[in-house]
Amino acid sequence: QVQLVESGGGLMQAGGSLRLSCAASGNIVSINIMGWFRQAPGTEREFVAAMRWSGGRTTYADSVKDRFIISRDNVKNTVYLQMNSLKPEDTAVYYCAQAGPTTRMTEPRMYVYWGHGTQVTVSS
Repeated sequence: QVQLVESGGGLMQAGGSLRLSCAASGNIVSINIMGWFRQAPGTEREFVAAMRWSGGRTTYADSVKDRFIISRDNVKNTVYLQMNSLKPEDTAVYYCAQAGPTTRMTEPRMYVYWGHGTQVTVSS
């Protein structure tokens, strides 16, 4: 099993930046892909960004491309989401998740382990 704990959420004004962290523990060797998703009230969970643990290939949702950056620290077993130029529509609970080998990095159902989420609120 893999345990995931997110941190770094909070309240920010539009145009500001936040960095989310997701610390992984447990069966780290099983991690192939780490992803970030978000869910606003009344909406489905949506893909934000993902990274292959080996090699570092990344992919982003169009809505966050050029504003958000996913990165990792292999020593700390931590994945980050740097969020810049925040917009009110970025307001959501952000979740990190872990998937095994898959090419479907944007699909929530491919992810096995999930954190509990961290709230991000962007005011206008």
